[in-house]
Amino acid sequence: MQKKNIYILIGIVASIALLFYLFSSGGVEDGFDIIAKVKKGDFRVEITTSGELQALNSVEILGPVEARRYRVGNMTIESMVDEGTVVKQGEFIASLDKTELFGRLEDKRIELEQDKALYEQTQLDTSLVLRQERDNLINLEYEVGAMKLVLEQSEFEPPAIIKQNEYAYEKAKRDFEQAKERYRIKTLQERARMVEVGARLREVQNEVSQIQAVLEKFTVTAPQNGMVIYVQGRGGKVKEGSQISSWNPVVATLPDLSSMQSVTYVNEVDIRKVKVGQKVELGLDAFPEKKYTGEVIKVANVGQQRPNSDAKVFEVIVKVNESDPSMRPSMTTSNSTVIEQLENVIYIPLEAINVQSDSINYVYLSNRKKQEVKLGLANTNDVVIELGLSEGQNLYLSTPDWSENMAINLLDELNGKRNPDLSLSVSENTTEPEVRNTRRGRSTQDND
Repeated sequence: MQKKNIYILIGIVASIALLFYLFSSGGVEDGFDIIAKVKKGDFRVEITTSGELQALNSVEILGPVEARRYRVGNMTIESMVDEGTVVKQGEFIASLDKTELFGRLEDKRIELEQDKALYEQTQLDTSLVLRQERDNLINLEYEVGAMKLVLEQSEFEPPAIIKQNEYAYEKAKRDFEQAKERYRIKTLQERARMVEVGARLREVQNEVSQIQAVLEKFTVTAPQNGMVIYVQGRGGKVKEGSQISSWNPVVATLPDLSSMQSVTYVNEVDIRKVKVGQKVELGLDAFPEKKYTGEVIKVANVGQQRPNSDAKVFEVIVKVNESDPSMRPSMTTSNSTVIEQLENVIYIPLEAINVQSDSINYVYLSNRKKQEVKLGLANTNDVVIELGLSEGQNLYLSTPDWSENMAINLLDELNGKRNPDLSLSVSENTTEPEVRNTRRGRSTQDND
């Protein structure tokens, strides 16, 4: 056991010695002062955020919208496929509780039977009434014929008898005409009754058929091919056991995975730099080896407070240019929004910048000189040097021991342009306190 501990100790000491050798030979001069080279190349300012993949377009899977016509307010999801299930058009998605609508259907079926009975009774009554009227017409027609015959046979009777028979004949004809008009009106009345009762019967029959059709929609199927994604409700994701409203019966969504977007949030400090049309480089946390490109298509005008955050953020939507089966909704993305890009410029680490009198920016060169520099655009790590340095020069990232009481080699081009009353402005993106803090933080790490 002791030998094993000794071997472990020897290995640790050897590792430390190796690391010290590599560190001292790779970037240290004059003791523990860290040296960096002035570089030349492409320079980018970018904002890095985390986002979440969403489908650019998606189709909502709806329950029965018509349920509200039958006073069904909420529907419970009895069973549902798992989120992420790939389905084809017409395949099962979810089953909703039909109990409440079944009650409505039974009430309508009872009403339908009553209306059928009423319709049949009205038919019988109509047939009976009209038959009586027709029989009366036939009898009156015989009466007219009989009175006519009596009148013809009374040709040789006294005038009074003839006159009496004429009156009887005219009355029979008048009664017959009145009976025909009464039959016509009665026919219209009975026809109207049948139309009314028949219309009511058809209405109830249609309602029963419609309720049955709505009941079939309580078994929700996929409107097209796709992957089932749960939607967010008031109590979280809508899933098995959840209730959906008949006024917004969205059960789930089927996103179009061929066109994706990344929804991210940018801090209020940086949002002014983000514009529609800017290029974005994206990566997937689930597949670090894969890289994609995108473009900012929307920047929110109003900020919001995100959970577990004190800062205000603005929603930014990035359209992903590529299509990849690996991309799935809700995957986390790393978004690098390119704010500005320069080509073939000189740049150095921010830690190398020092400030004097709030107006002179300078660096420590490896040839023991303090050189003034003119700063340009800056990003999180580096700053562009417009004047004062050339590619390949070595400079210190920390303050060397020989720096005390040494004069700064000033740039003639900046004579008369320095303003001691203004704080250093490294760029639109980096201020003097940021430079000082960055340098101080790096130096502290080095000393540690």
